[in-house]
Amino acid sequence: MTSTAHILDRTVVVFSRNYLPISSVNIRRAIALIVLGKAEALDFGSETWFVRSPNLVIAVPQHLRLTIASTERIWKIPPVNRREVLKRDNQSCQYCGSNKRLTLDHVIPVSKGGEHKWDNVVTACESCNQRKRDRTPLEAGMPLHTKPKAPMHPTVAFAENFWHGESAYSP
Repeated sequence: MTSTAHILDRTVVVFSRNYLPISSVNIRRAIALIVLGKAEALDFGSETWFVRSPNLVIAVPQHLRLTIASTERIWKIPPVNRREVLKRDNQSCQYCGSNKRLTLDHVIPVSKGGEHKWDNVVTACESCNQRKRDRTPLEAGMPLHTKPKAPMHPTVAFAENFWHGESAYSP
């Protein structure tokens, strides 16, 4: 038998009306969605937890589907700026992995036609930035740890992680 405290630590994956996984919520929020009629249970052959109150027993599945039309906010790709690039690159140099004295670096230098766009700007520590100078990573012999790209919509990122099994979702 699972204790109530243990059940309340669980998470539930919430799908949109179109079956796109959009978020992971705690079981308290899942109960509220069910009780208010905003979500329905999805049966993927997964475990169901029973939460009891003095006069009610609620079955909470691992997966819910919203029954209401969710008006998603319009999400725009953020501007290429220091804060956003540092966030994307996990506050670490994309050449050596350091997290000290970070700057921004144009992978293809502006002097060589590089633009100030998401796929050309990375986080670099001062020493790597100085060592690379006005060269491409290939010319400098300094490969990037990750290929720079624009951030993706949070819902798309969650769905991608969910389907590839890399999310923080834990049944």
